[in-house]
Amino acid sequence: MIQGVKTKELKVIPDERGRLMEMLRADDDLYQGFGQVYMTTAYPGVVKGWHYHRKQTDNFVVVKGMMKVVLYDNREDSSTYGEVNEFFLGEYNQKLLQIPPYVFHGFKCITEEEAIVVNIPTEKYNYEEPDEYRVAPHDNDIPYDWRREDG
Repeated sequence: MIQGVKTKELKVIPDERGRLMEMLRADDDLYQGFGQVYMTTAYPGVVKGWHYHRKQTDNFVVVKGMMKVVLYDNREDSSTYGEVNEFFLGEYNQKLLQIPPYVFHGFKCITEEEAIVVNIPTEKYNYEEPDEYRVAPHDNDIPYDWRREDG
């Protein structure tokens, strides 16, 4: 796994009224602080990526549908420089994925309905100077192809 990336198994507690799932607690080992909480979505087959942050650590939880979340370590001083990680997250694999600064990330909805990601980043969004650095999803130097591998 890419250096600094962590996952947390999430426990879903169902009963006759519905379900409860804690995502991130202030007493978790991987808790680093709170900036804000937001959700983002992707429609079936849509790729959102690539980007990275210089300050912010992201904490992704897919709460509806399934996403293929892909990370690429572009940090030359990292022991995992050049490594790519894939995570299949969502209703069938409830985990929190923590993504450290300077690690490129993106995701693709792999279900037939819109998928929803909740992010709990360590920094609030700065509208004047966003901590977001982007490259195109398909035309770049990242050694990854978003197409599905059949077979």
